[in-house]
Amino acid sequence: MSTPSPHGRSRIATLAVALAAASALTLTACDDDSGGSSTSSATPTAPDTASFSGNAASALASAEASVRAEASKRAASASAAASSFEASVSAEVERANKAARTELATVDGQGNAMSDVTMTGKPRSETGGLLAVVVTITNKTGKTASYAVQVDFLDSSGKVVETRYVGAEDLEPGQKAQPVAVSRKPTEPVLTPKLAKAQRY
Repeated sequence: MSTPSPHGRSRIATLAVALAAASALTLTACDDDSGGSSTSSATPTAPDTASFSGNAASALASAEASVRAEASKRAASASAAASSFEASVSAEVERANKAARTELATVDGQGNAMSDVTMTGKPRSETGGLLAVVVTITNKTGKTASYAVQVDFLDSSGKVVETRYVGAEDLEPGQKAQPVAVSRKPTEPVLTPKLAKAQRY
């Protein structure tokens, strides 16, 4: 039997090392698949901060911009809600309001129907932030009647800064109507609504 040359022996040794490494890998894989625990553990490494983008200051600026955008969006939404509310009210009672204004133009004093009218504030959450009052008109007579009502909006000194007119036509005896008087003035300063005139005709 011939002895392997030095070059041959080197190749055999290399193959033996490779087979040993493959066997070790196979055993490790078998242990992991069968639910066994491996005794090796990876050493955690610190993250590469050079790959990070941004900083705390830019994050705060981004958050502030987001808050401002949300506030602007809500303001626009409130404005749209106010416009929508006012449009719906106007569409329903505009003709009666014009008739009321015309009727009250010739009335001296407070009119003959102050006792037939009451007012109730409407929540601003329902009006898009506008100041609005529900004017309840009740025909307390025994025959059909129409009504014209004037609502003044006063500032803190008692000065009239705005006047609105509402009306109800052809109310049967005992029948009620509830038109809404809406101020178009800014929400500040706060105004106070006052029943100024009420005429039955």
